[in-house]
Amino acid sequence: MQSKAKTVQEYLAAVPEERQEAFTRLYQTIRDNLPAGFQEGIHYGMIGWVVPHALYPAGYHVNPKQPLLFVALASQKNHIAVYHSGLYSDPELMAWFVRGYAKFSVRKLDAGKSCLRFKKPEQIPIELIAELMRKMTPQDWITLYESKIKSWRKSK
Repeated sequence: MQSKAKTVQEYLAAVPEERQEAFTRLYQTIRDNLPAGFQEGIHYGMIGWVVPHALYPAGYHVNPKQPLLFVALASQKNHIAVYHSGLYSDPELMAWFVRGYAKFSVRKLDAGKSCLRFKKPEQIPIELIAELMRKMTPQDWITLYESKIKSWRKSK
C-alpha cells in the first residue's frame, strides 16, 4: 500500500492512530541508529533511507536516476513493515537477525526476502532493529550491492 505523502512528516501524520506510537518509535529507532551517510526521504511510497547519488553516482541498477535504497518503513493495511535490503543480500545477516528475534519472541518471525512484518506493536523488537541498523554503513551496503549485481550479471 503506497502512500501519497510527499514528505516524511506527511507520512507520519497519516499513520493510523492505533499504530502511531509504535510506528513513530520504530521510525525514530531506525533514524537514530543508521550510520551517517544514508539520506531520508519518501521512496516508493514509503519512508526510506538511501545511499544518495553524491556517495554512489551509479544509483539503483534498474533505474540509475533513483538513489540506492537501503531501508524502508511502511504502514501497510494489516502490519508495519521494515524493508532492509541488507537482510535480502546477506544470508549471514538474515541468520543473525532470525537468531536474535528468537530470543525476543516465541512467535515465528513474519518475514519475506527483505521484509519484516509486524502485526502487533509488541512484536517489534526495538533493540534488535536498532542493532540491525548499526551493522551496515553506506559503503558496506555499496560493496555488498555491487558484489550481488556482479554475480547476478555473470549468471545471465
